[in-house]
Amino acid sequence: MADEIVGNTSLVIFQGKQFRRLWYNNEWYYSVIDIIAFLTEQEDFQTARKYWNKLSQRLKEEGSEVVTNCHRLKLPAADGKSYETDCASTKNLFRIIQSVPSKKAEPLKLWLAQVGYDRVQEIENPELAQKRMKELYKAKGYSEDWVEKRVRGIGIRDELTDEWDKRGVKTEKEYAILTAEISKATFGMTPS
Repeated sequence: MADEIVGNTSLVIFQGKQFRRLWYNNEWYYSVIDIIAFLTEQEDFQTARKYWNKLSQRLKEEGSEVVTNCHRLKLPAADGKSYETDCASTKNLFRIIQSVPSKKAEPLKLWLAQVGYDRVQEIENPELAQKRMKELYKAKGYSEDWVEKRVRGIGIRDELTDEWDKRGVKTEKEYAILTAEISKATFGMTPS
């Protein structure tokens, strides 16, 4: 499938700074220069661009693929025109941020380390992942009853798809057909 640009651009504001982003390939891509300028506290984008050029060279020398995975996408600039700008997905942006020695990056680096540690703990004890999911739903304002129903629903769906897998269902289209049949039998309607 070819790369798809939806063309949806927007600004994200963090600590009073604006960061440009573009919806590309079904995910948000962020301006690397905007992030570098923020982390290095550079008001001048030319200085931030030079910093990014040097950092990307160092990352390539280290064997990192993060620079290769950046895309040059057209984003609007302060003058109202759109220019090609190095952009990175959220995952690659986190990797870039880890490479920038900056006091502004340090809280994010600590958070990423904690998230990584938590996921390793969840691999060793899957009940922790379920507990985290419940806490997230509750933090979003869902009731205890709704959360419990959601958790049960996920378990039931997993059992059902495991059974389908055992019986040879492999493609998305096959899963969609079976899901449509269940909806039709249960609710008397076919999903669109």
